[in-house]
Amino acid sequence: MRVFKSKIDIWLGLVIIISVLFCLAVTIGMAFIMDAAGMLFSIIVLALGVLLPLWILFGTRYVVAEDSLDVKSGPFTWHIPISSICSVRKTRNPLSSPALSLDRLQIHYQSDKSLMVSPKDRQGFLAAIHQDIV
Repeated sequence: MRVFKSKIDIWLGLVIIISVLFCLAVTIGMAFIMDAAGMLFSIIVLALGVLLPLWILFGTRYVVAEDSLDVKSGPFTWHIPISSICSVRKTRNPLSSPALSLDRLQIHYQSDKSLMVSPKDRQGFLAAIHQDIV
């Protein structure tokens, strides 16, 4: 089994960190003026606005086992049998995906599905899933 970390574009990392710091500052500031119900709301905002983005930022990875590719990004997971991969191509598509860089690979699998990833070690990743770029 091999684990490949996502490549992280500096601008995206900065956007996430700045938004987390802003959310943290606002939540802490609001905590001083809220009652118990407000505190519960602050905890929910803190979890969604701070913990989730950090989990995605530091937890996006691609795990290649003998016969499967597991893509993990925070609480989200995709399981792709390697035998179902039809093709892989380069893309810079900015749509939402478990990729922290615009330097992406679009994996087409099960004939009608696709997922974009951005492994830091692109060549090692392609070798591990036995694919070439089309």
